[in-house]
Amino acid sequence: MNITIRPAHREDAALIQRFITELAIYEKAGDQVAATVTSIEVSLFGEDSPARALICEVNGEAAGYAIYFFNYSTWQAKKGLYLEDLYISPAMRGDGAGKRMLQHLAAIAVENGCGRFEWSVLDWNQPAIDFYRSIGAEPQDEWVRYRMSGSPLRDFAASA
Repeated sequence: MNITIRPAHREDAALIQRFITELAIYEKAGDQVAATVTSIEVSLFGEDSPARALICEVNGEAAGYAIYFFNYSTWQAKKGLYLEDLYISPAMRGDGAGKRMLQHLAAIAVENGCGRFEWSVLDWNQPAIDFYRSIGAEPQDEWVRYRMSGSPLRDFAASA
């Protein structure tokens, strides 16, 4: 089994869009994908993109992707690495590709002086939760994530 991880390039936008759609379907939200190949090219590979992407290949075949960005912890006074998406195609799971992606991302965090490496997982995704715990990750149950998007976001911004 030959697992390689490489930075994604603009030419990977269609592949990334396919993986995003597969992940959304797995997460029971396939109808919520608004990303297109063009919007990925612009938002992920534009000069001012805050995010970065990796492609995982198993025996030369695209197996999955990760999207991450750097954030900042005021308490640590250090940047952190936040993993937005990690996805390995079902046919490629079980051979260590996901673990290798996380190890690669952890190394990026360490190389960049990050104090944290964080991500979120759906509370019903027990296989992922079990996997994350098996590698030493701990849930942060005391923090509740909030989100504002769409009309509530626009309405709130307009009320300023």
